[in-house]
Amino acid sequence: MSGIDPATGDLLEISVSTVITRIERRPAPAGEDLPFVAPGFLDLQVNGFAGIDVNGPEVTADRIVEISEALALIGVTTWVPTIVTASEDAICHSLRAIGQARSRSPELAHAIPFAHVEGPFLSDQEGPRGVHDATQIRPIDADEVLRWQEAGPVGILTLSPHTDDAPPQIAQIAALGIQVAIGHTHASGAQIIAAVDAGATLSTHLGNGIFPQLARHPNPLWTQLGEDRLTCGFIADGHHLPAETLEVMLRAKGIDRAFLVSDATELARKQPGLYETAVGGTVELTDTGRLSYVGTELLAGAASDVAAGLRFVLRSTRLSLADALALVTRTPGRILGRKTTLRVGAPADLVTLQADGAVVSVWRHGQQIDPA
Repeated sequence: MSGIDPATGDLLEISVSTVITRIERRPAPAGEDLPFVAPGFLDLQVNGFAGIDVNGPEVTADRIVEISEALALIGVTTWVPTIVTASEDAICHSLRAIGQARSRSPELAHAIPFAHVEGPFLSDQEGPRGVHDATQIRPIDADEVLRWQEAGPVGILTLSPHTDDAPPQIAQIAALGIQVAIGHTHASGAQIIAAVDAGATLSTHLGNGIFPQLARHPNPLWTQLGEDRLTCGFIADGHHLPAETLEVMLRAKGIDRAFLVSDATELARKQPGLYETAVGGTVELTDTGRLSYVGTELLAGAASDVAAGLRFVLRSTRLSLADALALVTRTPGRILGRKTTLRVGAPADLVTLQADGAVVSVWRHGQQIDPA
């Protein structure tokens, strides 16, 4: 395969098996309309996709594999299934399904590195809680998290550090090898800093899961934007963050401390309408792609995908293609402990794409698949 290096403009000739075996670099020929080449995209927050939910009693290993297949068709070759606030039994049920899916092959284990549990240790206040089930919100409990790990692979946990015992609980969770993310919170600036001191390293979909009206300063957004120890996820679907807000936040964090997530639900790629969901009740998907909880202004997750988020960033901000790609490759890869770059020996999960981010072709484990 071949394509243009977005960072240098060189033509790359890439040979692959299951990994990249050779990269030859030379000047790109003039006058040819060649696609760019990049690692496959990573999405660290996927609640569901293409009619399949990671949550609820219906999820199975087969369904998790189906999501992985569907995401690969749009260029997302690595993804993190995200389990939202629920009972301990329900969380463990989803974790078992994810673990069983990963155990089927080394390729699936690579594509699905672990699970992200978003909740149930979140704010109990209207606004920051979002549409998470109020009856299942509960205090941070590292012992419960340890029990989750017995059911399946937990790699990221989103919580709100608004309680006095949050720092020691966060330290215990981080000691389990889990990356702690701050989200759906009404915590003060001091409580956020204490959480980071205790081991929190991420912010979940910053700018969302928060009160609709905030004090000018201080407020949780400024604290997280200014804290260099936090790497922040952003939903770039045009609904969760206006374009100018997203651009300012990306400038504040820089591409090495920012990454895109979809926050996709099972309704991603569905037609507009009213839907009943296992974890959100009745939600409405509009013809503009906005997904909201019926009767409120609250967003109910997203109905887009991270490949669309890349395209939104390219048309709505000043980021170059190379920098925008870092938000869906290099930075989330670092969070996974991977060096997600074009290099010999890297997994042969690759995409070619146009300057506007539109995916042309996808390679997964060295095999070309037809993009959706």
